[in-house]
Amino acid sequence: MASALKNLSEYNSDKLIDASGKRFGLIVAEWNKEITDALCKGAYDTLIKHGALPQNIHRNTVPGSYELPLGAQFLASSQEIDAVICLGVVIKGDTKHDDYINHAVAKGLIDVSLKFNKPVVFGVVTTNDLQQALDRAGGKHGNKGVEAAVAAIHMLSF
Repeated sequence: MASALKNLSEYNSDKLIDASGKRFGLIVAEWNKEITDALCKGAYDTLIKHGALPQNIHRNTVPGSYELPLGAQFLASSQEIDAVICLGVVIKGDTKHDDYINHAVAKGLIDVSLKFNKPVVFGVVTTNDLQQALDRAGGKHGNKGVEAAVAAIHMLSF
């Protein structure tokens, strides 16, 4: 569902498990840092809200969204991590770079998830302009980081 029709920070917590015994890896792209830091805060706060312990949340950074799959693979390969949350932003520009990056990241993350049989969550904001990205990083459409953390917790209930 388009985030214009749903607030990314609103969710039903009935299906979420207690995350206190789970270990999470956050991979955060440094490109568009203002936005990705807001996404990370949303994800972190949501994990804590649902019982995750601070010492069980490991944040790592990569240069940009394109590098998220490799960062995810590094963490997913560890027995010390139960779920990986990947946070980035790709804003459409004058070229088609966003198409190539978004496709590569989505494909890469699903491949890592299936390879290591653990949740690897796509928490990447893909927008047409900066304002739309801000709206999805704690603005009027909520926070994609919250949505990504909820997805990770939900997937750990399987």
